[in-house]
Amino acid sequence: MGNGNKVEMLLAICAVITSAVAVFIAWDQGRVMRAQQHGAVYPVVQIEGFVSSNDTIASMGLRLSNSGVGPALIERVDMLKDGEPVDSLAPYIDHFPPGYQQSWSSLIGRAVAPGSEVEPLRVDWPREAVSVAERNAAAAAWSELDVEICYCSVFNRCWIARGLGMGTSMSRAEPVKRCERSETDIFEAVANQFRPLQTEPTPEVE
Repeated sequence: MGNGNKVEMLLAICAVITSAVAVFIAWDQGRVMRAQQHGAVYPVVQIEGFVSSNDTIASMGLRLSNSGVGPALIERVDMLKDGEPVDSLAPYIDHFPPGYQQSWSSLIGRAVAPGSEVEPLRVDWPREAVSVAERNAAAAAWSELDVEICYCSVFNRCWIARGLGMGTSMSRAEPVKRCERSETDIFEAVANQFRPLQTEPTPEVE
């Protein structure tokens, strides 16, 4: 093999190596760019129970917030007892002292913007209508339940987050491949299970 052929072969090997390095750099830059894109829309969902009161109102409920930098697409919400889904919240609603007013918000399919909060369940009493002991007893019954939420980013990266009962914080979200959309919203279903606010009967007009 002449010197010319050796030079040509060396140049060909260098060209192959250069092409391989260029492909690797392009792949690595694409990977970094994708990571930056995902990081720019990374949602962090937290749900926790709350119990509060002021001079006029005593309250308890659940609060969901997104402390991330991208919208959280809520796909599934389950209430769990000892790790198993609960079919109905009626037994826990029965622990609420009478005389309350309730509000609720559906979560399934909701996009929670960064920095936003949603209260899927809230119960209020006039301050004089419920004692601290009654409210704490109701909160203790609800603290037996865990809340599990499956949510995704706009790039379809998904996580499961779990909250632990009324008045306690949730654990760190765990990544999952995908979220199965819930067929029903347990907080929408619970609206029909509340006892109405007790009022004095309206006298009949003769």
